[in-house]
Amino acid sequence: MVLITLSASLPSPTTPQRFIFYTGLYLVAFGSGGIKSSLLPLGADHFSGDNPKQREKKASFFNWFYFCMNVGAFTSSTLIVWVQENVGWVPGFGIATFCMAVGVGTFTCGTNTYKLQRPMGSPVKRALQVVVASLCKMNAEVPSDSSLLYEEAGSTPAGAQRLEHTADFRCLDKAAVVLDSDSKNSGGSHRHPWRLCTVTQVEELKTLLRLLPIWLTNVAYSVAYAQMYTTFVEQAKSMDTTVFSFHVPPASLFAFEILCVMFWVVLYDAAIAPRGLSQLRRMGVGYVLMAQAMAAAALVELSRKKQQHLRDGGRASAMSIAWLLPQFFLVGGSEMFTYVGQLEFFYGEAPCNMRNLCTALSMLAIALGNFLSSVVVAGVAAATAAGGSPGWIPDDLDKGHLDYFFWAMAGLCSGNLLAFCVCARRYTSKKIISEEANCNL
Repeated sequence: MVLITLSASLPSPTTPQRFIFYTGLYLVAFGSGGIKSSLLPLGADHFSGDNPKQREKKASFFNWFYFCMNVGAFTSSTLIVWVQENVGWVPGFGIATFCMAVGVGTFTCGTNTYKLQRPMGSPVKRALQVVVASLCKMNAEVPSDSSLLYEEAGSTPAGAQRLEHTADFRCLDKAAVVLDSDSKNSGGSHRHPWRLCTVTQVEELKTLLRLLPIWLTNVAYSVAYAQMYTTFVEQAKSMDTTVFSFHVPPASLFAFEILCVMFWVVLYDAAIAPRGLSQLRRMGVGYVLMAQAMAAAALVELSRKKQQHLRDGGRASAMSIAWLLPQFFLVGGSEMFTYVGQLEFFYGEAPCNMRNLCTALSMLAIALGNFLSSVVVAGVAAATAAGGSPGWIPDDLDKGHLDYFFWAMAGLCSGNLLAFCVCARRYTSKKIISEEANCNL
């Protein structure tokens, strides 16, 4: 943020200024990814999984963590934007930089009070060791008695979980089959980590593989969610932006969606969470709401084009932008159910030493969905414009069929919901042998 503020204060867009500006942007992106993937597990680790009251508070923590994120997003998209447009870019970025400094200072002051997880090495390395060991033992036979598979003796060290063997992905169990050649030295007192892995280590990789189908459905969901920033805004530009004599910028509807997310968080934490809704079912509700939002957008677009046709004939006025609020409201609810549910689900299913990784994967699904959304929109626009046709998404939406695109997205969301239901029914949760309290120091 310091670099971005500095670049905004420079007089002309020179090459060094552009370098400073883009360097600041990339640093913000990297920093944001690190903060979001680490801060949430750090906070959730302070709640014990053995105490029912603590488990309830942990579930509430995920809701209010996401609520606070949206408070920041709402402030930046309203107050900071207003300062930048009416006062100047330097004061706007300066306020954001000051807020970041306050956040860093507050975080640092609480360092001595945090419950920290003992570092156990790279989870990616541990997963690769299982893959390599299982490939090295492709011809080995997995015993029917899982107790014959290798597991380190003794008590579970602090900062670790011992996982129970599961029956799926049996090919990976070969990594835990004990052979005479697995010893690291002639005495056989040490195992070679790339040839012999523990059952817990194998189960950690199995957990990632079981989460993968759920993760892929969330990538597809995020493609639809990203329409809020693209096609929804284009749809709003083609409507009457005056509401009660006030001009409503189309991009400002994003701020309304943030308010809707905050409303849904409060409603869920007060009225729905006490009923004990599981995280998979919570995500399913979010998928349903997204399909409904796409259908609502299609219906509004149909009405908008009808109103436009009548207006061209001099018999009606343009459709008000306020008609878009229901679909933004549904998207806000869908975001709260799906993304918060996914964060809590991935955190809860991840072994202790993989929580940051699984939280990062959850965030990665959102990023990939936003990237693929641009590919989908561009692909649909190009494919439907063949043969001289304006296509579904031309520059002038009155000549296209954006409603067809929204119906297609609603179909995609419905198919994705079915795929998610299949994956959720087949999902097998991890089985913990050791106490979860050992995760924290």
